Amino acid sequence: MATAKPNVHKKKINPALAAATRPLPWSGDEDTAPYVEVNDFDDTKLRNFTINFGPQHPAAHGVLRLILELSGEEILRADPHVGLLHRGTEKLCEYKTYMQALPYFDRLDYVSMMTNEQCYSLAIEKLLNIECPDRAKWIRTLFAEITRILNHCMAVGSHALDVGATTPLLWLFEERERMMEFYERVSGARMHAAYVRPGGVALDLPINLLEDIYKWAENYPSRLDEVEELLSGNRIWINRLQDVGKVSAAKALDWGFSGPMLRGSGIPWDIRKEAPYDAYDQVEFDIPVGTTGDCYDRFLCRIEEMRQSIRIINQCLNKMPDGPVKVDDAKIVPPPRATMKESMEALIHHFKLYSEGFHVPKGETYTAIEAPKGEFGVYIVSDGSNRPYRCHIKAPGFAHLAAMDELSRGHTLADVVTIVGTSDLVFGEVDR
Repeated sequence: MATAKPNVHKKKINPALAAATRPLPWSGDEDTAPYVEVNDFDDTKLRNFTINFGPQHPAAHGVLRLILELSGEEILRADPHVGLLHRGTEKLCEYKTYMQALPYFDRLDYVSMMTNEQCYSLAIEKLLNIECPDRAKWIRTLFAEITRILNHCMAVGSHALDVGATTPLLWLFEERERMMEFYERVSGARMHAAYVRPGGVALDLPINLLEDIYKWAENYPSRLDEVEELLSGNRIWINRLQDVGKVSAAKALDWGFSGPMLRGSGIPWDIRKEAPYDAYDQVEFDIPVGTTGDCYDRFLCRIEEMRQSIRIINQCLNKMPDGPVKVDDAKIVPPPRATMKESMEALIHHFKLYSEGFHVPKGETYTAIEAPKGEFGVYIVSDGSNRPYRCHIKAPGFAHLAAMDELSRGHTLADVVTIVGTSDLVFGEVDR
């Protein structure tokens, strides 16, 4: 009976290399084995290699995928791949009424929710040619700054965790919990609030909320000082961030940077100052800017922005006026429940608003706000119907991600994590 021959694949061996590395015979008389010198061979060359960073990497901040070309540890090229979290938000808005499209904006940058709603609501108010009451403006400003601190707590804490410092994340998430309780008390939801709406806000503030925000705002700066002392006083943190991901002022403008990424390069641009909206023209605050445009400057900008947000929050608490929180127009804002029980017209308005929605006059507008990550913009085209004809969203993170190649080039693989962390990316808004 014939037996099958084993399938043996012989590897090709370089004969010159085999001869040079073959051990010489050793008689045992010598003290040590003979030394064999291996010469350089022309046919063995080093070549660059390409690796995947993400999208499952814990430091990828979501579904970031980078194709990195490396020469040893040095980055030669970084190619970001986007679209893994694309959900067609802009197209979905075209099939919803203006009010039904509002919750989609909570789910764009899902770390700073109310600022997304604020931008969308301001755009619709501009098309409707209405202005919300003063109390609603101050409430929006108050929660926009709470949202800014929410975002920066996540940005600084997760950035520190990426670099190797675990304690700041735990401390800052404790503060985030308190702020998300404020979200829950005004809207009923910890994250996707749908609280800021065209014409004002959904509900007035509950009893004792302002007092609780005041107590929290008194204690938060001391916790922020502890976090800054823990990181800024750490030699490892400074060495990992300084001179990494440097961007000049001219380059930052060319790339379309905004927010802390732009101000870290020394440009004092802030839409809250340049084109104030809601109550920002009635509050005082400073714009922190960097000097070198590296990761460390951007970290310091975010820390100082949180201090300025506390300043604005205290001014909102002291200047909060009384009055309504919605415009007095039943064709845009639903009437109160008590009025619906007495007025047939109010009941009809309520039915029409929730079945058909309000109609927006023909026109187009681009509205931008200073979101925590940078300039968040909404471009809406209305054809006079109850649905947007076109809704385009400008996310600040998209421009920051586009510069990842230039920011990373020449740095080591470990520095990529630092650069991704300082860019503060959320792919809900990048991919949309």
